[in-house]
Amino acid sequence: MKNQVNRNQLGLTVGTFFALCHAIWVVFVGVGFAKPLIDWILPLHFIDMAYSVTVFSLGRAVTLVILTFLGGYITGWVLAAIWNWASKKVR
Repeated sequence: MKNQVNRNQLGLTVGTFFALCHAIWVVFVGVGFAKPLIDWILPLHFIDMAYSVTVFSLGRAVTLVILTFLGGYITGWVLAAIWNWASKKVR
C-alpha cells in the first residue's frame, strides 16, 4: 500500500536517533562538558534549580543508550502503526 509506513524501519530510525543523542550526552558527561551545557541551557528556558551531574559510569552509560534505543524503537513502531491505521480509515 502506498501510504503504509514500515513499522520496523521507523522503529529502528527513531531508536537509533534517540540512542545517538544519548550517546552524545554520555560523551559530554565523560569529558566534563555536561554541567556547563546544562548551566547554559536551563536559564534559556527560565529554569533555575539545584542539580548535580554525577560521576561517569560506563555501566550506566551503556544502560542509558540501550534503554533509549528500545524506547525510541517502541515509539517509532507505535507511530508507524497509528499512521498505517489512520491512513486506512481516511481512504
